[in-house]
Amino acid sequence: MMIYRSVLACVLMPMAANAWLVNVGATRSTPTRATTALPMAMDYNDPVVAAEFAKVQPMEYDDVVIELGEKGIPVPPTMNDMEIKLMLVEMRLRFSGDLKGQKKPVKPTKFSSLFEEAMWTKPAFEEFYNSLKLKDDLNALNVVAEYVMDKELALQRYGKDYKALLRKANAALTAPPPVKSPTLTFSGFPANMGEAGCKMTLEALGGISEFECFPDEDMPILRGKVTFEDIETAKKAVAQYDGMDMGMGTKLELVSV
Repeated sequence: MMIYRSVLACVLMPMAANAWLVNVGATRSTPTRATTALPMAMDYNDPVVAAEFAKVQPMEYDDVVIELGEKGIPVPPTMNDMEIKLMLVEMRLRFSGDLKGQKKPVKPTKFSSLFEEAMWTKPAFEEFYNSLKLKDDLNALNVVAEYVMDKELALQRYGKDYKALLRKANAALTAPPPVKSPTLTFSGFPANMGEAGCKMTLEALGGISEFECFPDEDMPILRGKVTFEDIETAKKAVAQYDGMDMGMGTKLELVSV
């Protein structure tokens, strides 16, 4: 049995579904660890696993160790090169939700709290919060959760002792979503704009090569996908419209594909 499995399980346990239960509404919330069965075996015949291993295999030892370390995963000195690379494969697949048997969470139609909304709509904040989970820093988890729920109250309570942490939390909350390609999915434009009006609005930012749009089944908003002629225009669209309140009960959301 390879050593890396026990190491990875210990570090990634908080990443499993419901592995942390945080009472973010309480005055002094305390995260408690739930008992979660984490599957330890990868199916090496799975094309997804094989494809990821093909990416990792040519990497240098130091680069593998650095990437694992960035996620807070220590590498025991007794592990050989192959074990470390398999460890990285599993870590990547778990973080992406692509590991076989791992259920991907489904985005709720309505958010139960500001914290839940931030975890779903702020990628930089989700990554920041999950990094605190990996460090097993319960105090920091609680402080950040309370900051999201009530910024002013959290600053009064923790502004002095956790100044640096709250600064990082705020930076993560206000960071624009990453734009990785000229293609974006969108939702939240008013349905009465119609397809032509929606396209015209986005086209004002720059040329569009592909566009599709349809009304939401439950709300009077439009959903769709747009591909701009270049990635810079896509970045402008996200900067200008993502998070904008259009008065339809939801905020505009533009996500890079």
